[in-house]
Amino acid sequence: MKHQLTVLVYALALTACADHAARERLGIEDATLLQTGFGATQDEAAGAVNAQWVSAYAPIASSSTALVSLQTRLDRLPGDKNGYFHAKAQCWINAAQQARQAGDHWGFVEEAIGQAATITLSLENGTPLSAANPALRTVSTVRPDLWTIVNTIKSDPAVARCPQAQPPLACAEVELTQAGHEAWRRSFTNAEKHLPEVQDNLRQAAERALQCEQSVQTPASAQGPAPAPAARSQQKITLKADSLFRFNGGDEAAILAAGKRQLDEVATDLKTVPAQHELKITGYADRLGDKSYNLGLSQQRARTVERYLRTHGVSLPMTAQGRGSANPLVDCRWAKRAVLRRCLAPNRRVEIELVAARS
Repeated sequence: MKHQLTVLVYALALTACADHAARERLGIEDATLLQTGFGATQDEAAGAVNAQWVSAYAPIASSSTALVSLQTRLDRLPGDKNGYFHAKAQCWINAAQQARQAGDHWGFVEEAIGQAATITLSLENGTPLSAANPALRTVSTVRPDLWTIVNTIKSDPAVARCPQAQPPLACAEVELTQAGHEAWRRSFTNAEKHLPEVQDNLRQAAERALQCEQSVQTPASAQGPAPAPAARSQQKITLKADSLFRFNGGDEAAILAAGKRQLDEVATDLKTVPAQHELKITGYADRLGDKSYNLGLSQQRARTVERYLRTHGVSLPMTAQGRGSANPLVDCRWAKRAVLRRCLAPNRRVEIELVAARS
C-alpha cells in the first residue's frame, strides 16, 4: 500500500493542464452536460430546480448570515480542529464564500452551506458522520481519474493513522466537487482552475501519510490497535432512495449516476473494514401507495445495493431485506399529494448498518 501512495505522489506531481479543449479534458460523462444550444434539455434530470430542493434550502434566507453563524459554531467546537470532518466543514464554508463572492446564484452556495451545517451539527451533537461525498443538484462529476485517486488515498490505512493527511484530503474532495459545479453550469475553464489545488492537496495527503508511516519506529504490536478510519466513525450509513434510484425503480439499471458515485464511495470505505464485521442492508419506502408494492420495491432496492457492493469489491458478509414503510423517520400530514411526497422523502431510503459478525 505504501508503494501505491508513492506512485500517486509522483503521478500528481507530474500532472499538468493545457489551455485548450477544457471540456474534453475534464472527462465529463454526463450526457446532458455535453448538450448545448437547441435541443439541450432543461428538465430535472439536467439539473433544473425542483420543489424538493426548494423545500430543503429555502430556510437559508441569508447566505451571509448563515456563513457567519456556521463559522462561529465551527470555531467554538472543542477538541481536535484538524480532523477530517472539521476540515471538510471549513472547506465547505470556504467554497460557499467563494461562490457567493463570485455572484453565483445557481444554488451551489446554499448546497455548500447545507453540507457545512450538516457536518457542524453532527460534530456538536457527537452523532455519526459518513465520509461519503454527497450527490448535489448543481454538481456533475469531472475528472473521474482524480476521484479514483481520492478514493484510493481515503481507503489507505496509512491515512487513517495519520491525522495530518486528512485535512488536505477532505479539502481536495470539496474542491473537486466545486469544480464539478463549475462544469455543471458549463463554465469549463473555471472548472479547470480548481484542479491544481485539488492535485496539490491530494499530493500533500499522500506525502503526509507516507511520512507518518516512515516516522513510526516502534513495532505495530507495541502501539495497540490502530484507530478506525474517519470514514468508519459511523455504524450506519443512510442513503436517500431519491438520489440513488430513478422514480419507482429498484434494479441496477435504475441507479442514477449520482447514486453510483455514492455507492462507489461507500464501497471504498467498506473495503477497509476488518473482516470481523458484517453488513445489514435495509430498504424502506414511504407510506404512499400499495403496501405490498412498497415492500417489494424496498426489498428490491436493498438487494440491488447488496449486489452492487459485492461486485465492487466489498467482501464482508451481507444480508438485505425490505421493510416497506416501517420505521418512518418523519410523519407528514399534508393534504396535497405533491407536498406530502416531498415531505416523506426521508422515509424513502436504504440503510447500511455495520455490525459485529456473529460467531
